[in-house]
Amino acid sequence: MNATYVRIELFRQSRDIGNIMFMVFMPVVMYVLFGNMFGGGGADAGNGNVKFYIMASMAAYGAAVATTSIAGTAATESMLGWGRQIALTPMKPAGFVASKVSVAMIVAAVSAAAVYIIGIATGAQADAPWVWWSSYLIIVLGAGIFALYGMGVGLSFKSETAIGVASSGMVFFAFFGNVFLPLSGTLLEIARFTPMYGYAGLARYPLMEGAMANGRDSTDSLWMLVANLVAWTLIFAGLALWAVRRTRARQ
Repeated sequence: MNATYVRIELFRQSRDIGNIMFMVFMPVVMYVLFGNMFGGGGADAGNGNVKFYIMASMAAYGAAVATTSIAGTAATESMLGWGRQIALTPMKPAGFVASKVSVAMIVAAVSAAAVYIIGIATGAQADAPWVWWSSYLIIVLGAGIFALYGMGVGLSFKSETAIGVASSGMVFFAFFGNVFLPLSGTLLEIARFTPMYGYAGLARYPLMEGAMANGRDSTDSLWMLVANLVAWTLIFAGLALWAVRRTRARQ
């Protein structure tokens, strides 16, 4: 049942050309802009160069936005009665959430791959192949947390504006998650407790090994980044399951 639903959902999402183009090309454009906006893109940074750092950051943001958007459509589907149809099947709330997350992560994998391909073509460099593969896999697998976020927020609001609310939250998370610009001081200390910080830090960990981009602040340990990601995964998973059950109870 879940595999069938994933296949149907992927086919349905593939027909929304405008949304797919946005989720795939938006992070590519952001990488190109950020990668050329600041000088020294070819300068060394950790186990690679600055362009790799920017590439990983933009790929992580794009994958997170993609999963949020895909999973957030659950709110619109619920309004159209699709949630009622699913409730009549043997699929349980956890299976529905897992299916939505799987679809979102597949789209995220395509989005991140597009950024990495452009990165290779425009001078992003790493000292070893494992840096590329490990960073990419962390981005794709870690993006699942924001599918849970998108579904939870979408079903909680249960309106057409739900996706907009969830996406706006992603911009806030990215700014305060040390994704767009390197933070320092008090802002950095606050950022360490935000949802995007652990995810983006892990995406760049193969390159930077926890070192800060500005080279001044203390490094982030691997366990701290993992703890951040796990904690927010549990929070968003609880929110998503609660929202699905509440929606079905009303229906």
